[in-house]
Amino acid sequence: MILFFGTRTGKPETKKLFNSICPYCQQQGTLIAISQKNYFHIFWIKLFKISSNTTIECNHCKRGYYEDEFTEEMKRELFKTTN
Repeated sequence: MILFFGTRTGKPETKKLFNSICPYCQQQGTLIAISQKNYFHIFWIKLFKISSNTTIECNHCKRGYYEDEFTEEMKRELFKTTN
C-alpha cells in the first residue's frame, strides 16, 4: 500500500489594519496582515494545523514586520479583527 503524507501550506489570509500606524513611515491605514498556516496531510487531505505565521507589511514604504516586531497597536488591532 502506498501512503502519501506530509506538510502543506494553506492559503494566505489577509487583513487590512485600518487604525494602525506604520512605525517606519508614520502612515495610517497602510498596514496589511498576512497569516499562513501549515497543515499535516494524508492523501492531500488536511488533518491538523502544525504551525502558523503572521507578518505585517506596509503598502506605502513596503517595510515588513515579523511577529516579534509588532507594536502593541498592531497586536490590538490584529486580535480585534480576528475575533
